[in-house]
Amino acid sequence: MSKYTVVVCDHIHEAGLKMLQDDENINYVFAADIDKKELVEEIIPTADVAITRSSTNVDANFIKHAKNMKAIVRAGVGVDNVDIPGCSKEGIIVMNVPTANTIAAVELTMTHMLSCMRMFPYSHNHLKTDRVWKREKWYGHELKGKKLGIIGFGNIGSRVAKRAKAFEMDIIAYDPYIHPSKVTDLDMTYTKNFEDILGCDIITIHTPKNQETLNMIDEAEIAKMKDGVVLINCARGGLYNEDALYKNLKSEKIRFAGIDVFIKEPATDHPLLELDNITVSPHLGANTFESQYNIGIQAATNAIEAAKGIAYPHAMNLPIDESKIPSFVKPFLEMGQKIGFLESQINKSQIISIKVSGYGEIAKYVESLSTFVAVGAMSQNSSDTINYVNAEFVAKEKGINIEVESCGDSSVYKNLITIKLTTSEGTTTISATIFDDNVHRIVAIDGFDIEVALGGDMIMFKNTDVPGVIGSVGATLAKYNINISVFSLARNDKSEALAVILVDDAVSEAALKELSELDACVGVNYAKI
Repeated sequence: MSKYTVVVCDHIHEAGLKMLQDDENINYVFAADIDKKELVEEIIPTADVAITRSSTNVDANFIKHAKNMKAIVRAGVGVDNVDIPGCSKEGIIVMNVPTANTIAAVELTMTHMLSCMRMFPYSHNHLKTDRVWKREKWYGHELKGKKLGIIGFGNIGSRVAKRAKAFEMDIIAYDPYIHPSKVTDLDMTYTKNFEDILGCDIITIHTPKNQETLNMIDEAEIAKMKDGVVLINCARGGLYNEDALYKNLKSEKIRFAGIDVFIKEPATDHPLLELDNITVSPHLGANTFESQYNIGIQAATNAIEAAKGIAYPHAMNLPIDESKIPSFVKPFLEMGQKIGFLESQINKSQIISIKVSGYGEIAKYVESLSTFVAVGAMSQNSSDTINYVNAEFVAKEKGINIEVESCGDSSVYKNLITIKLTTSEGTTTISATIFDDNVHRIVAIDGFDIEVALGGDMIMFKNTDVPGVIGSVGATLAKYNINISVFSLARNDKSEALAVILVDDAVSEAALKELSELDACVGVNYAKI
């Protein structure tokens, strides 16, 4: 089997680089220190996947040379330097890493909020730099009892809200793209009226920058705010109009502001820096050691999964309008693709049909789900490049029938998906759901009720239900120095048992052969997700 080439165009944490180096199916190319012209013209044409950051522009010239590119991973949240429509036109999936720096951004927001309320940087400098001890100069305000308006209640905004709640603040959230219960279940207030936000004591914004959000807070919005309002922006430069921000900070309509991001960076000569009622930082939202580690790991994981066709986590150019689907749907799409990939490894033969069933609210989105499942299932055994753009066409060309089914509520799970893959050799059916811990969990395989996390090296061992099987399986794996991390077991009414065994090491053909020769063995399969 030929290796997949992953090119790292910009610097990421060494832990991510090690993941790429250690994967036997990946040809890893480190090109972060290479001249960009040489990178684009000589290295990018060989790449299956590229990992970029802000130093590499994925523009028309880059895309023109990316002749074999399946996917691009932007190691971070922002994709301002990626031509997403241009990539979509060429069938290149664009992914970002939106959650790796979540906690860093959340904590920086709280840092600015507290600094604004207590004027901490100024009192610090007064003592440390000016050597003046003057307590009466630095009377601040408490967070307790203040009304906090949060614009955007996604990964970051929702976590800021939870921390603010611990400070006994009153939270009101504005986000037209979420279900109100995401806010109200936390004993907070959800509003569809943006002016409710403008009446808050403190306002913080956590949205992407686009046509809808650029200058979202401008002169007209500030005029409706309370005198002495505090504004925080640790998201994207330009969400607050900087001219209006400067004018109203100077007049003290805005009492204080905490700003981490600017329209043009570096912002060393920005007029806002002249003011003494603002706390600033040089775009530090992701600048923690922990977040850089997480970004490196997630970027490498995304690149490996995309190269192998397992999944395209956090794809930006999906075949659906993300603004029209609830936030709970996307993890199910990604899980469906992984199950399709898993089933194609269990049942390695020509695919005849794929049936996708949804139970609960997810049933409304089985059409979109089927595309993801098809990508996962077909990428394992196809010589074609399979992605969300061409999956339906390739399936039709190969004579694969894709069927969807919207069912009623599940008797056990709030949302459940069942994927049935039929090949020339047989059928595999897997049901799965996502629990509150956001872990993808299989709950049934081919009629066996079994609960196991979806991921890692998985052995599926089916056997006659007789004594001693678990010991024999464990002894065989120990012989090949394979460590078991999870051993899940289920039985049916036909005196058969199924074990799903998660292991810490790759499983050799010799080990699988020896497992298959155990007297009780009915069948054994190995998959790597």
